[in-house]
This record gives sequence, structure tokens and C-alpha cells, in this order.
Amino acid sequence: MSRIGDYVKQERKKLGLTQEEFAVRTGLGLRFVRDLEQGKETVRMDKVNQALALFDCEAVPGRKERRI
Repeated sequence: MSRIGDYVKQERKKLGLTQEEFAVRTGLGLRFVRDLEQGKETVRMDKVNQALALFDCEAVPGRKERRI
């Protein structure tokens, strides 16, 4: 989840939005936005996609990266 959180944070900042502004624009709670950007592993995927929709993106199933 860390990669998605990092992406959201980077793109949010490119738009010049604070976490609070991002939460309002996406209809999500501030707590969720903070948890997402911090890489919390138990966030709801429907809300992740709600956040990503602002960037015309969505999370889809895929193979997990192998860590050596």
C-alpha cells in the first residue's frame, strides 16, 4: 500500500492540495487520507479507488512484487 500512498501524496502535492483539501475534493475523511499516505495496509480498496479517481487512476489486481 506504500506505493499507492506515495503516489497519492506526490500527485496531491502537484495539484497544490493539502490533505484536508484533498479529502474534501474526493469525499473522503482526513483520517483515511493520512492513513493512505502513510501506507497503512488495512485501508478499504473502494476508498483507495475513490482517492485515485481524482487522478483518473484506479487500483486493479495484479501480481505482488517479489522482494529479494
